[in-house]
Amino acid sequence: MVGKRKNPKDNALPSRVYRGKSQYEFHPPSGGSINLCPLDTPMPILWAKFSEINNKKPAYVTFSSRVETFFLSADFCNLGVETQKDYRKYSKKILHAFGKMDPDSIQPKHIRQYMDKRGASAPTQANREKSFMSRVFRWLYERGLVKINPTIGIKQFKEEARDRYITDVEYDALYSVSPLIVQCAMELAYLCCARQADILALTKSQLVDDGIFIRQGKTGKKQIKRWSERLRAAIALAGTLPIVDGMAAIYVLHQPRGQRYTRDGFNSRWSKAKQLAQAKFPELDFNFTFHDLKAKGISDLEGSLQDKQKISGHKNSSQTARYDRKTEIVPVVGGQ
Repeated sequence: MVGKRKNPKDNALPSRVYRGKSQYEFHPPSGGSINLCPLDTPMPILWAKFSEINNKKPAYVTFSSRVETFFLSADFCNLGVETQKDYRKYSKKILHAFGKMDPDSIQPKHIRQYMDKRGASAPTQANREKSFMSRVFRWLYERGLVKINPTIGIKQFKEEARDRYITDVEYDALYSVSPLIVQCAMELAYLCCARQADILALTKSQLVDDGIFIRQGKTGKKQIKRWSERLRAAIALAGTLPIVDGMAAIYVLHQPRGQRYTRDGFNSRWSKAKQLAQAKFPELDFNFTFHDLKAKGISDLEGSLQDKQKISGHKNSSQTARYDRKTEIVPVVGGQ
């Protein structure tokens, strides 16, 4: 059954069948087009050809259909919600370029060409999209759905490690103009050296006698962040977040109707807070990310790198070292 066409005469055509320049064309859901028969073909024969095409196994599949198969897999469903959102976002550019191709026809040179063109303006995004494509091809190859994984050996663009340290002055300035939800999130991320996703998912049941129980979504590391006066004050502040009468919330950081904040919803408030801060304090630089708050927390911790690794929950000290960004103060000659 098809909807109304621009040309009323085409309402008699089968679903997804359109008039081409000289042929009737069938556009399957997986993408591409298949020529059925000349435009002067009687309608019964056209329908017969349409039925024949749809009742036989397709001679080839497209990369777009394989990506949809991956999106329905347990491998994809077991990923974090935000990672799933990111993969679907990355897939849009990839499928625009490769969606109609037979996956076995995609070669390393094609991916390199895509990377070079995309990387000219957005090298970081090119890396993320290539990583997504690599994940899909690895999954397909392991299940015998493609002959090779053409992403192997494709070099990504070099990304400069972040070294931005948020000073106390910058932190306090941003905090002073931020809405209540951003203030609470800033304090929890900084004090607990925690990722945004773990903070937004924090429930009141995770507030235990010894502190705040956090199971890191990325590493699975379980920790209890011990109570301090400032941490208790942050939780007390979160307790003043407005909520509609008669509603209840299980989340520490919640919306007025009790739901948790999504990443996009919170980031919108975070961005607006930085804009306000930049307007009020033009002499300061607010070009940092929410994730940089975790780095500030690790940088401000006292103790050795190994001590900071234990508190942060990183698997090794090299990971912790990338977050330890405070500039070291060393003596000069004769000043030891």
